[in-house]
Amino acid sequence: MAPIRLAITDTGAGETLVFTHGWLDHHHVWDGVIEALGPDRRCLAWDLRGHGESEIAPPGQYTREHALGDLERVVEQAGPPVVLVGHSLGGYLSLAYALVHADQVRGLALVAAGPGFRNPATREQWNANVDEAAARARVAPGSEEISKHVDSWVLDSLGDITVPVAVVVGERDKRFQASAAVFEKYLDVRANVTVPDAGHTVHRKHPAAVAAAIEELLAILP
Repeated sequence: MAPIRLAITDTGAGETLVFTHGWLDHHHVWDGVIEALGPDRRCLAWDLRGHGESEIAPPGQYTREHALGDLERVVEQAGPPVVLVGHSLGGYLSLAYALVHADQVRGLALVAAGPGFRNPATREQWNANVDEAAARARVAPGSEEISKHVDSWVLDSLGDITVPVAVVVGERDKRFQASAAVFEKYLDVRANVTVPDAGHTVHRKHPAAVAAAIEELLAILP
């Protein structure tokens, strides 16, 4: 079976970053951040399967493993090692990718992201909320699976990630502020930025602040 066609933009030159968006979003949400970073950074932004301009996959092909396989294709195009930048689901996938491909990741920029849930009841509630949102948004059949959690593997394995990390969260994004505190405990966080008066889509409305946090991370990479 041929691989799913992925929409990828590849701009600039220099330090290479791969940008992964959140659920129900698309790669153009990074346009402002990429513009703020300037042409001296090579930036690849892509659409998850079933999102934006990427191909819709059949139901059953939206697992974490499918998404990580897609991300691997983008990283291969970029030429590892790279810095992974992810918002929400994209941040979770970036963490997972760093666990399975540690040698391909130089650093992580986690924007309003979380590591998943250890409590099964909390995980089930999250998944129920995803189902409700998917019904309202009329997403491609089965594509809601990409945003669901089936275990606590990433959360339980955070201590195995050793690369430098930048964390960005909006002041009004209370759920993911809690995640930022978890990252501080287990990851090598070098920049932890709370953007005033910002919500979950902090990268959309405050791209310069997000770009500045990424630059702070890049400045300390060997």
